[in-house]
Amino acid sequence: MKDVQKMMKQAQKMAAEMQKAQGELAEVEVEGSAGGGAVRATVTGDGQILGVVIDPNFFEGAPDADDIEMLGDSVTAAVNDALTKARELQEKTLGPLAGGMGGFGGLTGM
Repeated sequence: MKDVQKMMKQAQKMAAEMQKAQGELAEVEVEGSAGGGAVRATVTGDGQILGVVIDPNFFEGAPDADDIEMLGDSVTAAVNDALTKARELQEKTLGPLAGGMGGFGGLTGM
């Protein structure tokens, strides 16, 4: 009986630590870029997109259809880069907590 109580207490402690870490991740900003830094995307550590910044000198002159397509590709690449970095941060931050929960390692939501 004491072992069960000890496990429950440990599980509650780990859940509280996980919740705290997730809250901290929501406050961290991670930046990804593409196009040699001409397009930058910022996301939170928990993967919420905060914004995309495009260097005003991205185009020389008026953009044509190919330029617009390239811009869209660069925005997508920058956002994906930022989200990958956010996932890596999540794994680094939450991984040790989830790993300590034995069979509950999938609780990180990744």
